[in-house]
Amino acid sequence: MASAAGFGSSKSREPCPCLSGMNYEICCEPLHRGEQCASTAEQLMRSRYSAFAFAEVDYLMATHPDATTPLAQRRRVLRKNCREARWLGLKIKAVEAGGVDDLEGTVTFEATFGAGGQRNVMTE
Repeated sequence: MASAAGFGSSKSREPCPCLSGMNYEICCEPLHRGEQCASTAEQLMRSRYSAFAFAEVDYLMATHPDATTPLAQRRRVLRKNCREARWLGLKIKAVEAGGVDDLEGTVTFEATFGAGGQRNVMTE
């Protein structure tokens, strides 16, 4: 499921891009490597943000299934997006449900990124 690109690399000891305050190696890397599964909606969202930042395409595909788009096309689009964007910051705006025992939850966030010489903010 996950790529081993981060294993043993210097990014493991860096602060996690999701801005949790933890190092990548104990925050999102175990999820990206398939050693753990996200236990909350917020953890899943943060791990996906970090996956975009570190181009963990396999993790992105596994955590957001899309039966309508061919796998090869999804992989190409994700790789292109990861190459073209520089992820600059993440701000959690609200969390509704999505706890350890919940089947559903909603995380509202702002993700700031640079692409094509422009600074952009994605809100979902």
